[in-house]
Amino acid sequence: MKKLWNIMANRLFIVAVLILLQLGLIIGVMVSLSGFKLVSDLLRFINFFLIIYIVNKQENPSYKLAWIILVLVFPLFGGLFYLMFGGRKMPKALRREAMAEAARTHPVLPHNEKILKEIEEQDNQIVKQFRYVLNNAYYPVYKNTEATYCPTGEVKFWHMLRELKKAERYIFLEYFIVDNGIMWDSILEILIEKVKQGVDVRMMYDDAGCVYTLPANYRKILEKLGIRCAVFNPLKARLVIQMNNRDHRKICVIDGKIGFVGGINLADEYINAYEKYGHWKDTAVMLRGEAVWSLTVMFLQFWNFVYKDMAPSNYDDYWPVYKPEEQLQSDGYIQPFSDSPTDEEEVGATIHFNIINQARHYVYIHTPYLIIGYEMQRALETAAKAGVDVRIIVPHVPDKKLVFMVTRANYEPLLKAGVKIYEYTPGFIHSKSFVSDDEIGLCGTTNMDYRSYYLHFECGVLAYKSSIIRDMKQDYIETLKDCREVTLDDCRKTPAAVRLIRAILNLFAPMM
Repeated sequence: MKKLWNIMANRLFIVAVLILLQLGLIIGVMVSLSGFKLVSDLLRFINFFLIIYIVNKQENPSYKLAWIILVLVFPLFGGLFYLMFGGRKMPKALRREAMAEAARTHPVLPHNEKILKEIEEQDNQIVKQFRYVLNNAYYPVYKNTEATYCPTGEVKFWHMLRELKKAERYIFLEYFIVDNGIMWDSILEILIEKVKQGVDVRMMYDDAGCVYTLPANYRKILEKLGIRCAVFNPLKARLVIQMNNRDHRKICVIDGKIGFVGGINLADEYINAYEKYGHWKDTAVMLRGEAVWSLTVMFLQFWNFVYKDMAPSNYDDYWPVYKPEEQLQSDGYIQPFSDSPTDEEEVGATIHFNIINQARHYVYIHTPYLIIGYEMQRALETAAKAGVDVRIIVPHVPDKKLVFMVTRANYEPLLKAGVKIYEYTPGFIHSKSFVSDDEIGLCGTTNMDYRSYYLHFECGVLAYKSSIIRDMKQDYIETLKDCREVTLDDCRKTPAAVRLIRAILNLFAPMM
């Protein structure tokens, strides 16, 4: 009874119940009105033109197909649901506000054309990847930056504690999930001490990501400790599309000199302090130097958009100040970037496509979910058929069983084309990383699924000719030793009933 009461008292449960009641009321009204021929004919008329609209909309074909099927199967309310939830973008007013703030950052993110020319001289194909990010996400490429690869959450945690203790001016934290425990409590202890020293400490977290882990009033708790806090997109019992848009980024910035980015949230499962889904495998990158400025701007841009309790922060006030003894080192070419659902550009998905399409010898991928559309499937298959060694590591122990069934539904066509798929047998793979041809690597927050590609705010870092490329490849090879290779025979042995369920779920994967 206590467990049941805890579930019923949970804020997410209450919000979900209220939303379901609203949906039930709408469906009830629609069903009652459907008895009138005029209303029924009007709905068919509206649905006919709605399908034409969906077909001609510039969106992912798989996403459009899923909604068309829903409208056809449920003509009474399928069209209404699309009008309420089918749009992937935020409301126009919020989009304008977010894009206006993004435009303010362009003058403070100058790019050095000489760096792009250097990359072009080394590889006139790879430079297109960096130009794409610059021209569409507006984040430049840097040289005077050291990069350190963190192959586990434990390694990132160790580096993070050490660097947080050195903070002198400001600490910016932005995470999808924050949970009380060894990891967060250790960080919070340092943050409280830094506040006492006069350091500007700010925390931003996603409300949906923390709905199970933090109390509803946690922002006030942090504010009382002197930590300014912003909560992104608070959950409310409203039938609005923006509830789908989440802040999935993981960013830590210290004095504009040190930055962390990757898949690792601030919760104990990420450092294996306890096993939630077996052993948790995750990755991150620590940056030291000029490229951290992009992460700083990234955070402040979002902070100004979300935090309304004070005037917007002035970007120029946060330029890093280096001491004479702090010598910046270059470790290849580094390009942090952010992806937003407020524009028409799917930056994360396009970067994935470009790495796959430009690979000459190999492309190795970590992803917790393999929920891909036809275009991504074809890109992976085409690369494998062209002789590229394409390998994908996914979890063996799932965190979401239905989503994992969709991941497995995508195995067979990829395997037939020559893509190699491995399941991480000790537990759960949460890292989102690509490494290719000993030259280019990507570590970030973007999953290979529709939510990351089209609905969430994401971020990451591209690296070229950096030492972390070697480290990422070596980590991948070591991880393979703990994996089971999936074969076509494994797929063919799957019971027919399971294959059917997977196929149905895969059809509606864009809505998951």
